[in-house]
Amino acid sequence: MTTTGAPFKVLVVDDSNTIRRSAEIFLKQGGHEVVLADDGFDALAKINDYHPQLIFCDILMPKLDGYQTVAIIKRNARFANTPVVMLSSKDGVFDKARGRMVGCQDYLTKPFDLQELMARLRAIIRRASGGASPTLAHGGVVLDPAAKRVTHKGEPVSLSAREYALLYDMLRHKNEIRSRAQLEDSLYAWGEETGSNTVEVYVHHLRKKFGSAFIQTIRGLGYQLGEEGKEP
Repeated sequence: MTTTGAPFKVLVVDDSNTIRRSAEIFLKQGGHEVVLADDGFDALAKINDYHPQLIFCDILMPKLDGYQTVAIIKRNARFANTPVVMLSSKDGVFDKARGRMVGCQDYLTKPFDLQELMARLRAIIRRASGGASPTLAHGGVVLDPAAKRVTHKGEPVSLSAREYALLYDMLRHKNEIRSRAQLEDSLYAWGEETGSNTVEVYVHHLRKKFGSAFIQTIRGLGYQLGEEGKEP
């Protein structure tokens, strides 16, 4: 019987054994499944094996800090919607703002007690239970993150992993200009090196599938989705 409804699979990332074990005890008391990682690299290895539904991640860690770890996790389309709560002994505005920038949903100051930890977990579960991951749509293209399915004008479209990652990034930032560096980051998450023209290659692929006007080149700045309703 859980104290927060259905059990969650939670990844706790912290280089402090005391913090990891305390979080594990608290979460298991709530009926949740817990996976522990002692640094960022360990977390990146385990997230692919265990697919957690929630991540608690320390900020100050050796080798790979929490900001870097979360940024890498969020670049992968499979985990972009996985909620992250940052853990830190600091409670500064800068730390919280930087955590938001890399994609964390909440912030918990150490040391924490059972009530504080479970309150954060309940808040995450409430948001998650509000419905399935919303679909992303633009210009007749619909991407369903939960099903990893893409359709164009109602017809299914087959995409490679990198085509999917680039499309996902563009749709998540549909009103923004995305620089080449930002798009390279979304592609780099798939584990292969990116060449000097990698972004251009996959932009070309998506234009062939969805029309030349689907993605616009903004000279000197990057790329942006074309105007809604504008046919190629």
